Amino acid sequence: MIPAPTNPALVDPFARPISYLRVSVTDRCDFRCTYCMAENMTFLPKAELLSLEELDRLCSTFVRLGVEKLRITGGEPLVRRGIMTFFRAMSRHLETGSLRELTLTTNGSQLARHAEELAACGVRRVNVSLDTLDPEKFARITRWGRLNQVLDGIRAARAASLRVKINAVALRGFNEDELFRLVEWCGGEGHDLTFIEVMPMGEMGEDTRLHQYWSLNDLRATLAERYSLIELSDRTGGPARYIRLAQTGQRLGFITPLTHNFCESCNRVRLTCTGELFMCLGQEDRADLRQPLRRSPDDAALEEAIRAAIARKPRGHDFDYSRRTVSGQMSRHMSHTGG
Repeated sequence: MIPAPTNPALVDPFARPISYLRVSVTDRCDFRCTYCMAENMTFLPKAELLSLEELDRLCSTFVRLGVEKLRITGGEPLVRRGIMTFFRAMSRHLETGSLRELTLTTNGSQLARHAEELAACGVRRVNVSLDTLDPEKFARITRWGRLNQVLDGIRAARAASLRVKINAVALRGFNEDELFRLVEWCGGEGHDLTFIEVMPMGEMGEDTRLHQYWSLNDLRATLAERYSLIELSDRTGGPARYIRLAQTGQRLGFITPLTHNFCESCNRVRLTCTGELFMCLGQEDRADLRQPLRRSPDDAALEEAIRAAIARKPRGHDFDYSRRTVSGQMSRHMSHTGG
């Protein structure tokens, strides 16, 4: 039996319970994906980052307030020194039943090193970002990445009994010609696959964003030329909507912040590695949790700051490409907030 939270659950002004926390443990990454980062990034000074002990205290406070799903992100979370100490600490909330799921989103580059220990900490599935199966294109889109390293990581995850979901950003003129190859490869390997629309995050320039944007409505129409698409009511706690391919039985997800705004069911907030809480990925409003965290060893002020932040959570974001301009663009890079 899952114990009830010791305090009233977090509920935003639109009666949405907040049960999902995404935590960026670092803004650093060993890739420089063209839709996520500039090639020459200026990262935060390490002194500005929350310690792993502070991240533990913050996340544990959210769990105490009713958060049931914790996703660790970055940057690339597995490049942070000592990060497995944090996963081991969070596993105690799985053992008590307070936390239903502990998971992460990764580029896969470090999975071969950490997959077995992640599984030992109670992680049961991981999301791996993979936009192409072509080694040359992979090197081009990631700038610094090697496809074989990621594929080795995915194999190590499977060997450790971790379920793998592939996240592929839909990029016009880049992976349109690999649509069926990606679907068939994931089906053959037993991976779920989710397509994501590129979001206007970071100062990449409007022309770049418009050139990259591939509507998932168009992607679905292309899929329908080969497969019968069956709508599913499945929900995994995130923003994806799912279909099943009648011919193969495999499930595909679609995250559509542009063509189908999913804000009405948003149950999540995002914590950065510096202790900023973003109540919406597509809005600039944030709350400083580092200050109350460090001001007192008592959590009362921290809980009050969290509740005050949730009370400001907006109805939704303003991302829009429909007028051939990038409306609702955020100046911060995706790696700052953690996706």
